[in-house]
Order: sequence, then C-alpha cells, then structure tokens
Amino acid sequence: MQIFGKEINRPSWVPRWMSFTLAFSIFMIVSLFFTGPNNFMRVVELKKEINELKTEIKNKRDTAAIYEAKSQEFRTDKASLERLAREKYGMKRLNEDVYITDIP
Repeated sequence: MQIFGKEINRPSWVPRWMSFTLAFSIFMIVSLFFTGPNNFMRVVELKKEINELKTEIKNKRDTAAIYEAKSQEFRTDKASLERLAREKYGMKRLNEDVYITDIP
C-alpha cells in the first residue's frame, strides 16, 4: 500500500478492504458525532429538556385558564365575589357582626 508516494506494509490485523481514506473518514464522522458543541448526547439532552419545558408550558397555560375563568366569574357574578370575600378573607358588611368559632 502506498501513502504519499511511500510504500507502507499493511499489518495483518487490518482488513484488505480498509484504506487510509476510509479509516480517516470513519474517524472524522465518529469524532464529529460524539464531540463538539452539537454532539449527539447534547442534542438528546436538549430535546429532553425541550419536551419537559413544553409540558411545563402546557401545565402553566391550563392553570392560567382556570384562574382566568375564576376572574371572569368574579367580574360578572357579585354573589360569588362576596362569598369569596367572606370565606377566604373574613370580610363583612358594615352593619353585621361575625363570630368565628373553632368548632368543627
């Protein structure tokens, strides 16, 4: 076998079909596949992170939709707004007395 015009004997463990160009090409493809900023493992990790973030976005949108529906209900229904103010925040009208007990 000749490389750069010099005769080089092929070792016995190297197959006959293997040439320097083929070995170098395979080496370059493998090195590009597993090294560098866009290697295979990094791409897999980034795709996993993207899927997790998409799931989180979906959950946040669902939660935002629930709160938007509650907000719309409180803007349109005064009775539900008053019930919320009384139950959650302990508010009362001007002319009434409220007694809070710890009896279950």
